[in-house]
Amino acid sequence: MSEPSTAIDFDDFLKVDVRVGTVVRAEPYPEARRPAIKLWVDFGAEIGTRKSSAQLTEHYTPEVLVGRQVAAVVNFPVRQIGKFMSEILVLGFPDTEGAVVLAVPDKTVPDGSRLF
Repeated sequence: MSEPSTAIDFDDFLKVDVRVGTVVRAEPYPEARRPAIKLWVDFGAEIGTRKSSAQLTEHYTPEVLVGRQVAAVVNFPVRQIGKFMSEILVLGFPDTEGAVVLAVPDKTVPDGSRLF
């Protein structure tokens, strides 16, 4: 377990735009260096659908991800993951083996809702 990061102020927190969206499409990404799944996440009318590559293959399949809400950072720069352009960072926590477990709301909320 790692120590907490250096303290930040509230204005720093506000710079990170974490939103909830619904996975509308998911595909295996066998070309990735580490096993991953390509995701298309709908954040509603204001933000639209954005895509990401996420290392979720230990606990999830593409089929079970479609229709699920996920939390993601939507204001990071686009990043190339192999031949795929990732536009968001889907959030999760490591389990005891280091595999990703998604950070999700425990009740359905409107797509595009911002974490506060």
